[in-house]
Formats: sequence, structure tokens, C-alpha cells
Amino acid sequence: MTALAEIERTIARVAEATLPSVVAIGRRFRGSGFIIADDQIVTNAHNLRGEETTVTFADGARAVGRIAGIDVDGDLAVIGVGTDGRPALAWADRPARVGSAVLAAAAGPDGPRLSIGFVSGVGRSFRSPSGALVGPAIEHTAPLAPGASGGPLLDGEGRLVGIDTHRLGDGFYLAIAADAGLRERLGRLASGEAPRRLRLGVVVAPPEVARRLRRAVGLNEVDGLLVRAVEDGSLAEAAGLREGDVIVAAAGRPIGSVEALHAVLAETEPPFELRVVRGAEERVLTIGRAD
Repeated sequence: MTALAEIERTIARVAEATLPSVVAIGRRFRGSGFIIADDQIVTNAHNLRGEETTVTFADGARAVGRIAGIDVDGDLAVIGVGTDGRPALAWADRPARVGSAVLAAAAGPDGPRLSIGFVSGVGRSFRSPSGALVGPAIEHTAPLAPGASGGPLLDGEGRLVGIDTHRLGDGFYLAIAADAGLRERLGRLASGEAPRRLRLGVVVAPPEVARRLRRAVGLNEVDGLLVRAVEDGSLAEAAGLREGDVIVAAAGRPIGSVEALHAVLAETEPPFELRVVRGAEERVLTIGRAD
């Protein structure tokens, strides 16, 4: 058997096994989704408008689903809808690696589609429509047509390795990695548990701005985020953070970028320490301290 024939057999096998699990989201095919468990559909949060949405199955049947749980910052949602015995996708037992072949499944007005590509990068991140940092993500080259966001990214066995969600341009795409963390998050959303994300309540400028402004007033340059504003009633205000402070560490981790601060806030429960430089003095503040 030639290599081309083997590729064709693999794609046909994956298509037959997985496309019945792919659905269209919205009456006008706003996006894609897939069956993750009995009566549960996963999609991107940005595909939804309101508490209910039309779900169109691969066989053309339609039903109205209702949001079980939604994470706008993480761009994820679980929809409750009767799947009537249609198959759920299986999770991959190992993460995608650079060079791995992947297949992107999606819905469309004329039925589901499948494309093939390769993983070009792992550990990527991107901004959700709300501006929050999302990751880890898989960068790949399987072409995605409009309406493909929320569809599954699959390995050569047809198992879930990611959720397609973001177009980079120039033939590259990003999918939220289907790791243990994602599995846990989807489980919580399916049970109706709302995600909790810590919000400091500050406006910050990147390290290069902090270094330039400190240099301009004769202060030593430091790497960190310059606090430009502090919201009234916020955690930052309660901790004593002030405009002009430079955040250099949070929860024991250096903060050299906005992404680093977002990562700490996504992974850390208060109370935790925030190390800042105020003028020439270094201070330690406690976020979420008990009064």
C-alpha cells in the first residue's frame, strides 16, 4: 500500500468515526461544537448569544440546547441538549507534539467537514474576546473555514487533542489543548459551576514603559508592570497598591509581562504576596488579606 493510500484510509476512518459527533451551533451556523458526553456539547463561548442556542447534528436533526456552564474568559461553554445516543468523542491519552498530524473537524451549512494538517507549535497562548489570556494552546496548519471555531482537533486515531478557536492568519490556527486541566474545567461547567478568576482591579503598562518613566525621574530601572490606575473597591486598593507602583513579583513568581500576571491570577487563590517597587523602596503587599 502506498503512503498516499494509507493517508486516505486514515482520514476516511477518522471521518466515519468522528463526524457524527460534530454539531453546528446557532440557527445560521455561527460556529461548531462536538459531543463530549451524553447530552453534553462543547463549543467556544463566543459562538453563543443568550442562554439557548440551536444545535444541528451531523445527520441534519435540530434541537434547542441550553447553556449548562460558560467561561467567557476561557472561551469555553458546555451546552445541555439531548444527543439521543449519538457518539461522544474520546480524549487522547497523550498531548499533541510538534510534527504530529492532526485533523480539524467542523460543521457547515452542507454538513460536517474534515481537514488535515500538522502541529507547528505547542504551549502557545492567545487573547479571548474578553481580553483574557487563554492557554496552553496548540498551533497547527489544518485549514479552518469560517464557522469552524469550537470544533474538535483530532489525532490520527480520531481522539480529541484540542478545541479549535483562533485563527492566526498565514495558514496557522490555534486550538485550546485538551489536557487534564481542560477536562476538569469542562466537568465543572457541565455541572453548572461558574469559573472563578481573580481580578486585581488595576490598569498596568508593560516593563519598557516602567523602565523609561523611572529613568526619566532619576530612579533605578526595574523589570515589572507599572500601575497606571487602581479601581475603587478592588483587591488592589484593599492591599494598598498605588498608582506609580511597579509590580515585580506575584505569589513568588517574577512578573515581566502582562501575560505572566494573568497566569498567576488564573492559577493562584488568595491570599498571596505581591512584591512592588514604590519609588526607591521595595514593599510586600498581601492580595486578599483577612481584615
